[in-house]
Amino acid sequence: MSDASSDFETVISGLAFPEGPRWFDGSLWFSDMHDNRVVRWTPGGTAETVVTLDDDCPSGLGFLPDGRLLVAAMHARKVLRLDEDGLAVHADLSDVATWHINDMLVDPAGRAYVGNFGDGTAPPEPITPAHLAVVEPDGSVGIAASDLELPNGMVLLDGGRTLAVAETRALPPRITAFDVASDGSLSGRRTLITLSSELPDGMTSDADDNIWFASPFTNELIRVSPDGAVTARIHCSRPPYACVLGGPDLGTLYVCVSDTWVPEVAREQHTGAILSIEVTGR
Repeated sequence: MSDASSDFETVISGLAFPEGPRWFDGSLWFSDMHDNRVVRWTPGGTAETVVTLDDDCPSGLGFLPDGRLLVAAMHARKVLRLDEDGLAVHADLSDVATWHINDMLVDPAGRAYVGNFGDGTAPPEPITPAHLAVVEPDGSVGIAASDLELPNGMVLLDGGRTLAVAETRALPPRITAFDVASDGSLSGRRTLITLSSELPDGMTSDADDNIWFASPFTNELIRVSPDGAVTARIHCSRPPYACVLGGPDLGTLYVCVSDTWVPEVAREQHTGAILSIEVTGR
């Protein structure tokens, strides 16, 4: 069930700390978090900076139905929107998020689910449970779910009827699933899979509702079936923090890696990179 890390190809190097990858309109988009910028890369081309945030770190990304970019600004606890004339505040989450916001999932209707850290502690200290925020397309903010232990990477499954979210700092770590109503509200909370040494971070899903998640502390990309079984593990030589399926047939797994998550060190060393590996047929 394990695959070797030699199958990876480095497609972009020299990054500070890549996060929040999304495949949109034939290109890979991601946040270079500790360089305060959002980057777009099209296969065969070069990486270009789309927008830079002033004195803040971008994390989760998503797109409105009209194609405009949404960016989770971590420290400001705001979702920003890239309009033709620049960045604008799409939503202020400061009344919902008790610490820095992080990953974000935007559904086809333009509704955004946004996680936050809960507090500023680091593993193995227990973390303050957090709300999962929901931002409606008009920018209004609500609480989609509560008492999540670092709601992190998210995916939609079953045609958008199920939302799965990584609870990275739960003890033990887990992936939690919810039923999604037509208005975006969540119910039917349940555990999809309970993990052990694997801390689930950024996630992506395929056409068969399998989830791939990055496990930085075990240096793995792990696939979980819709019924919550681990069906594949790919060893990565460097810690992976997030991943997304892309390419013409959505069979390429693009992986955000970095030798460090410490902001000052990441900005100084620029060891971050985007790796790719073909996962179709594995």
